[in-house]
Amino acid sequence: MLSLIPYYIYSPYPSQRSAGRAAYAVIKGGPLAPNLRGICFFSDLVSGTEIFVEVSGLPPYRPASGGRSPVGPHGFHIHDHGNCAVGDPDDPFQGAGSHWNPDNQPHGNHPGDFPVLFSNHGYARLSFFTDRFRVSDIIGKSVIIHENPDDYRTQPAGNAGKRLACGVIQAVG
Repeated sequence: MLSLIPYYIYSPYPSQRSAGRAAYAVIKGGPLAPNLRGICFFSDLVSGTEIFVEVSGLPPYRPASGGRSPVGPHGFHIHDHGNCAVGDPDDPFQGAGSHWNPDNQPHGNHPGDFPVLFSNHGYARLSFFTDRFRVSDIIGKSVIIHENPDDYRTQPAGNAGKRLACGVIQAVG
């Protein structure tokens, strides 16, 4: 069960305490993962951004076999547009556009490339830091959870497969 309690950064290290700006995205599954739900928080720190995500309803892990791609661990990215309209139910959330890549880096080094989400009986929780962007840079973009793991090599999007869930990034307050 998701806590969905606002997530506030407090670090014992003065140089890493919250710099004040925060954003969130309510993540909702589409037709390929209708039970997927979660929340993602972004918080500016003095030297970068802390990201926290908590989701439930991820599909069960399935290893690659017989020419089929694996299901999970799940690619997790920021995408260019804050459009979470389902569109084509067989290939949802295409309105979110491509991976967010403002400095035109090869895949695997986009600021919007995040670590994969590992499902624990449908539940995943992850917290990490980046110095590649500030909260103000991502307001109005979206987060996408993909069916397959990101390989961080294949251009332009890491071969992460279909889009299972989407959430628009919004400023707090």
